[in-house]
Parts: sequence; C-alpha cells; structure tokens
Amino acid sequence: MMDVINPATGDKVRTYDEMSPGETADAISAADAAYLQWRNTTFAERAALLRKSAELLRERSQEYAELMAIEMGKLIPDGRAEIEKCAWVCDYYAENGGKILSDEAIATDATRSYVSFQPIGVVLAVMPWNFPFWQVFRFAAPALMAGNAGVLKHASNVPGCALAIEEVFRDAGLPQDIFRTLLIGSSQVDAVIENPLVKAVTLTGSTPAGKAVASHAGKMLKKTVLELGGSDPYVILEDADLQAAVSACVTSRLINAGQSCVAAKRFIVVDSLKERFEELFVAQMASHKMGDPFDDDTTVGPQARHDLRDELHEQVRRSISAGAKCLLGGEVPDGPGAFYPPTVLTDVTQGMAAYDEELFGPVAAIIPVEGEAEAVHAANDTIFGLGAAVFTGDVAKGERIAANKLQAGCCFVNSFVKSDPRLPFGGIKESGYGRELAHYGIKEFVNIKTVYVQ
Repeated sequence: MMDVINPATGDKVRTYDEMSPGETADAISAADAAYLQWRNTTFAERAALLRKSAELLRERSQEYAELMAIEMGKLIPDGRAEIEKCAWVCDYYAENGGKILSDEAIATDATRSYVSFQPIGVVLAVMPWNFPFWQVFRFAAPALMAGNAGVLKHASNVPGCALAIEEVFRDAGLPQDIFRTLLIGSSQVDAVIENPLVKAVTLTGSTPAGKAVASHAGKMLKKTVLELGGSDPYVILEDADLQAAVSACVTSRLINAGQSCVAAKRFIVVDSLKERFEELFVAQMASHKMGDPFDDDTTVGPQARHDLRDELHEQVRRSISAGAKCLLGGEVPDGPGAFYPPTVLTDVTQGMAAYDEELFGPVAAIIPVEGEAEAVHAANDTIFGLGAAVFTGDVAKGERIAANKLQAGCCFVNSFVKSDPRLPFGGIKESGYGRELAHYGIKEFVNIKTVYVQ
C-alpha cells in the first residue's frame, strides 16, 4: 500500500495498491512489446506525439500543479512552472531529436561508413519526489524520441503524479504501453533491474540510492545514468554586486522549499563582505512567508515528509553544537505539517554537518574565507560535484574560475544554477555520472552503432 500524506496538513489523502511482482513483470513485458513497434516509427511520427504531449501538459497545468501541492507540498505557481518546463523539453526533443540522432557519416577506406544511433529497448527510471514531473520528463522525452520504451519507479509519496505522467503519454496518442508506471516500493527495484527486458537504468536521487542501483545494475552489465545529491557552493568574491548576488543566492536556496539537488547550499563569502552579506541575506530569507502551498502569499511550502523535516533539523542542531551560529530560524514550528523555516547558519567550518553533508531544505550555510584561493578550495572541498556558481564584477575572472577551477558538472557565473533542455545536466564525484538533456542526454540510451560498407 502507498499512502499519500499531505505534507502541509499531515492528513492522509489517498491510498494506492502496490503492484505485485507478477503485475510488474507483465507491465515490463507490455512495454517491451510496445517498443518493438515504436522503434520502427519515424522521427517525424514521434515528434508529433511529443508535441501533443506538450500541448496536453499545458492544458492540464493547473490540475497537475494542484496534484503536486497535495502530494509533496510544491507551491502552485512553482508547479505550473514545472509543467511548462516539461512541455518545453518535449518540444525541444520534438524539434531537435531527429537531427541529433541522424546518421553521422565518417570518412574511412570503406565505400560508405557511418554511425547510426539506434534505440536499445526498455529503460527503467527510478525518480524522486522533489520535482515529480520534471525529473521524469527530463528522461522520458529524449528516451521516447530515440525510440525506447520507459518504465517508471517513482517515489512512493507521489503515485498520483506517476500515474498522471503515464496518462499524458497515453492521451497524446503514444502506444498504450510504451511508458508504464510501476507502483512498487524499493524492495522490487532489484528484480526490475534483473529483468532481461530492461536494458538500462537512470536514477535521480540520493547518493546512497544511486550507489545501490548502480551496484546491482553493474552486476547485470546494464548501463546507468545517475544524477545524485549535491551541496552546491556559491562563491561570493570581493568585487561582486552584493545585492544581485544575495538575491540570486536566496532564490536558489529557497527553490522548492530548499528541496533541490542543484540548489545553492554553501555560501562561501570573503571576509571583507561577510558582515554585509549576512545582513542582506538574513533580511531576504526572513522576508519569505512559510505556509500552505495553495495560499497565494506563501513563498516557502512544507518539506515533503515529516521524517525529512526532522532529519534536516537534526543536521542544524549538530552544526550549532559544533560551533555554527544560527542567525535565523533553526526551530521546528508548532502546529501541523512538515514545515521548516528559512534558516541561516554562519561561521560554518569543515567537520560540521552544514559543511560536509547535503542540507535538503531551506537551510543556508555561510562559510567565511580570506580570499579567492581559499574560496575555490572550500568550494571544491566536498564529496559532491553537481553545480557551483561564482559571483564577481570581473566576468572574465568568473569565467576562468567556473571553467577551470570549480569541480562540478554545471558551473555558472553571476547566476544561480538551473537546468535547461539545450544544455547538458549532471555531476561528478558523488553527484553521479552521465548527462541528461541536450544532445548528450538523448545519446545516453542508444546503441551507437558503426556501419561499414565495403
């Protein structure tokens, strides 16, 4: 059984039946049968159906935003923006997928030789709750455009979102079983990976979950793409436009109530700016209103589950016990719901939870440094490597730091980190491997086939 608990109220909303192992296997078989037909369609046929999927997403934007608000606490405007981004990625691959995957001629001593990009079959997606539509469409749009089938094991607290995604593709006219939602818990994932009809796995989630899935997939010799945790550093240099930097930092830290792998989490500030940065940063964080996702005035919703809220608070308490200073928040509010207030910790140093661990909620860690060299060192002093940003008035210097010194998959200058269908997205170190989006993402799950004709 899967219980949906509204994180803003703590009330049980609905219960879903979990699929049995037999039902799961039947769904995978059906997806494979659909794939054998789908792979023979043209890029133009697939593109038309992806465009129709985008159209349906836009038509149902409010409905799906409300579903996300109920299941995981996302603000209604944020939910509508997420659905629009899903439509965008469908449109992007409808427009560009066929060109990206067209045969690539290679001059050799053959009469003709080229590289062909062929679909591989059923791809398992293990996806998280924090962006319950976007994370899935980020995988599904390119995978389907490439001619593959997909089966989705979504987070257990967003089953309604998982079924809605299947509904979009079905209603758009894609084959009935080309994308199937598996309402299963984590205990069935290994068996799905072992199923010979499943050819590859993509996972977005925590680093421990990624290691577990990659380990089992490796035993089966099945490719994986992993987008895992992050503790993104934002470096604030002495010549930065402080007002603009603070605005970007606060926006990034509070996106999705702080529940984003690629959100800003560690703010590395040179000593000369520390006092003023703290003043501006705390004021902006404090200006945000925590409350019901359906309330137009709310800017920070609840955490997705009570246990996650409690884990976050425990990290805050450990950091304070180790010497961090709390400038704002840091206390669990009274009343129902999994709420946690915008919180600012400063004087954070190595060995504290706020320095070493991912803070998956609206908690900011300010790390003071003497100068640029120490700032870069602190930014890279992490097991993670998903995103990073640098703020400076010298754009050329910022670009050099972003391009050559910051150790992350996505490095931004004078802007907060975000994903874009036109750019590759992914991390290094314990933030995972492989890339999603752009032409890199659609080529992750294809057979890059050499064809040589004498």
